[in-house]
Amino acid sequence: MNQATIEAKENKQDKPKPPRFVIGIRLRGQEKSDLYDPQDLNLKVGAWVITRGKQGERLGIVASNKILNLYKNGPKPQGVVLRPALTEDFAAAEKKEAFENRAKQFCHQQIDHLGLPMNLSRVIFLGNLNKTIFFFTADGRVDFRELVRILAYNLKTRIELRQVGVRDEAKAITGYGVCGEQLCCSTFLDEFTPVTIRMAKDQGLALNPSKISGVCGRLMCCLQYEHDIYKKMIKGVPKHGSRVETPDGPGRVVKVGILESTVSVLLDDENLINFPLHEVKVIGKPEARRPGGPENKRNAPST
Repeated sequence: MNQATIEAKENKQDKPKPPRFVIGIRLRGQEKSDLYDPQDLNLKVGAWVITRGKQGERLGIVASNKILNLYKNGPKPQGVVLRPALTEDFAAAEKKEAFENRAKQFCHQQIDHLGLPMNLSRVIFLGNLNKTIFFFTADGRVDFRELVRILAYNLKTRIELRQVGVRDEAKAITGYGVCGEQLCCSTFLDEFTPVTIRMAKDQGLALNPSKISGVCGRLMCCLQYEHDIYKKMIKGVPKHGSRVETPDGPGRVVKVGILESTVSVLLDDENLINFPLHEVKVIGKPEARRPGGPENKRNAPST
């Protein structure tokens, strides 16, 4: 056995083993619960605890009992549970939230004073590190060096400004969608996947930004939920503008009801009639736009 093999074996043995059980913890001020390692603690649902994770030590409530940890195939724990919460932990949490609110208000004032093109969304204070993180969104890069100096001088903590995407902020801030339910990203979605305008087209939705965009201003995540089903359903469906033959004569497709399996056809005699999909036969492709049509005339140079 060579030296490289021995070192690789030793490194593999040094890696910490994943916890056998995990529990769901909902941090104070958040809607979504995450998995945490309870270590050797025996905790009941509804118990308040102190956790340690990416945001330092936080106060949270136990949202679910022990779950067998599928470490290899499932999500990794976000941190560990240190101990049950004490009375002074709640007082410390309220003091921390009050400081974050003051820091956020002060930062807003300084952003307006300096005229910086950025939108501050939330503030997190890490007491154990004496560090305050300001999350913001912006269209491009922002020179916030002067802002950092002002914040550090007045707040007496280490300052970090972190630029994030609008989807990430919507997930952190939470809210309600046009459906009336809480945002998917802040409740059960673990990660963002690409959403394209093709998904809206395949589902026959009106391409109105106000109808297909979420509170973050991006395409709604729910457009992808049934997209695969719609892709199967639209196979063999005549496209908009196709020439078709119907029981009442030839015409042109003006609308397709995917879920109803119906087709709205404007007949050559100018009558608009709905037909079941099986009664319509495609006899011609969608007509190409003619040169000199309305769009071409609009773009043509004036004489």
